[in-house]
Amino acid sequence: MTGEVSLYGIYIPSLLLMALLALVVSRSLSWLLARAGFYRLVWHPALFDLAMFIVVLGALCRFLTL
Repeated sequence: MTGEVSLYGIYIPSLLLMALLALVVSRSLSWLLARAGFYRLVWHPALFDLAMFIVVLGALCRFLTL
């Protein structure tokens, strides 16, 4: 995968696109975990959400840049 993606002549970094995808995935996971009542067990939900975003972004970067 190259470092940039051309979108109608505008070059967008591929990391930005992966970060947007990771944001959507982590928000969906956060919503599912909140509906399941998981956040009652978490000390600081905002830090948990940040850590989950970083893990999802790392996984996407790892598997999409093979």
